[in-house]
Amino acid sequence: MLTFAHPRLLLLVLAVPPLVWWWLRRKRGSLRYPATGLIDHLPTGRSRLAHWGGAALRTLGLLLLAVAAAGPRWPDLRSRIPSEGIAVEIVVDVSGSMAEPDFQWDRERISRLDAVKRAFRLFVAGGAGPSGETLPGRPEDLIGLVTFATRPESPCPLTLSHSVLLRMLDEEEPRTITGEMATNISDALVLGLHRLQSAGPRRKVLVLLSDGEHNVPHPQSAWTPRQASQIAANLGIPVYAIDAGGESGSGKEVAAREEAVPDTAARRSEGIRTLQEVARITRGRYFAARDTQALLQVCGEIDRLEREEIQSFQYRRYHEASPWFGLASFVLFLTVYGLEMTFWRRLP
Repeated sequence: MLTFAHPRLLLLVLAVPPLVWWWLRRKRGSLRYPATGLIDHLPTGRSRLAHWGGAALRTLGLLLLAVAAAGPRWPDLRSRIPSEGIAVEIVVDVSGSMAEPDFQWDRERISRLDAVKRAFRLFVAGGAGPSGETLPGRPEDLIGLVTFATRPESPCPLTLSHSVLLRMLDEEEPRTITGEMATNISDALVLGLHRLQSAGPRRKVLVLLSDGEHNVPHPQSAWTPRQASQIAANLGIPVYAIDAGGESGSGKEVAAREEAVPDTAARRSEGIRTLQEVARITRGRYFAARDTQALLQVCGEIDRLEREEIQSFQYRRYHEASPWFGLASFVLFLTVYGLEMTFWRRLP
């Protein structure tokens, strides 16, 4: 359907009749001749055609020029420019304890990291979970990935190519090398915040998922998780902290920690308090996700929270017709002037 970018300029059409009337009524030059009776019987030839044909072509040319000024266009129904969404940095714990197989997916026992991969796939791309939970996906958002154990890494920067991001996430495995299995929440937050700065002025959100406490005594950033959270708060970036650990941990979890202490329950409680403080300081939310259903509910809750706060706009790509209308007007004026200089030439 044809639309106009500047429909008010269509009022220029009202000026066309007066202009044509003025052109028809204007005085033309004449020749002095003593007696017109001698030429009255001569045929009119092309004079009438030149007179009214020139008026018609000029009228059409002016109408096309007025329409071109109004910006005619029609939408391309096959393509739509996506609205500008938010920037989401997903920060995932891949320490040794994430290999603990205490999650179930369709009655299949899987590790914590595998459950996280499947849940975040639904969060990013949309789909249905094992119990019928459905997520719409976030196709309009810039989403990036940071993984961390003893050291954080950034497999995928912020991107709209979510298939690439999900492929990168699927390739992640829990760290099993001694010295690489600890949990460094501080540096992970710092790297996630750094990656979000490339998103420009749009809203930024960081989703942190971990199953343990920060246990790297000397992170590269030299910050504690609370200090890193204060930086996020100063930048206006909320952190949604998801706790995917068990109540007190298992033998494998304890073995994965290089800085283990005798009281595993105390360490677990400290890890929960750390995640809660991170969420509180950044004005985000803390979630406990100890099983698959809870993890999917958390993803759905974050999805709903961020959709409610963002006003989204849709833009459609248009095919502009103004140049063609302008070109047609130019051709008509060129044609009428060419005819009046040749076949429609009138003397005087």
